[in-house]
Amino acid sequence: MPADSMHSLYARANAIFAFMLWVLSAVTFACFLSTLFLNYTTNIHLDVNNVKLRRVNDYASESGVADLAAFDFSLKADVSPLFNWNVKQLFVYLVAEYATEKNPVNQVVIWDRILHRNDRVVIDERIGTPKYHLMDDGTSLKDHKNVTFVLRYNVVPNAGYLRLAQAESQIHIEMPSEYTAGKPSRGRA
Repeated sequence: MPADSMHSLYARANAIFAFMLWVLSAVTFACFLSTLFLNYTTNIHLDVNNVKLRRVNDYASESGVADLAAFDFSLKADVSPLFNWNVKQLFVYLVAEYATEKNPVNQVVIWDRILHRNDRVVIDERIGTPKYHLMDDGTSLKDHKNVTFVLRYNVVPNAGYLRLAQAESQIHIEMPSEYTAGKPSRGRA
């Protein structure tokens, strides 16, 4: 191979492009490392009130009936400390967790919101209603002694991995021991 064809314009452009990609990936990784060990937890104030339980027909379950819980909640959380230069947005969601004999882990998302960096970063839901139903696949919610509500969030970064975190505070409630009669109002049980 002649010496003049070894360093053609195409070969030099390819070498420069490959080196620039390597440098760019190294800088991106260094930026990711700068926020890797930051604390992504926050305190919240959460109240769950006016809990009502209904027995409804559920044609997808084995028993044909299901428990449907309705309640109001108040949530106040300042998530501004979670935002830094590497956080693009937060996907915040409220989860109800409980255990039954049939399913030892039940996690139901009942409310969510996407918060962008430029949006308001203080969540203040007063007497909010669940966005999604809290429905058991049987009748295990009636007289359940420990349903835990916890705020979780996904931290969507500019560079790096999708971090899953949760607030430091959570609340435990007891479900009613009797069903509420009547039709649901405003789309709730």
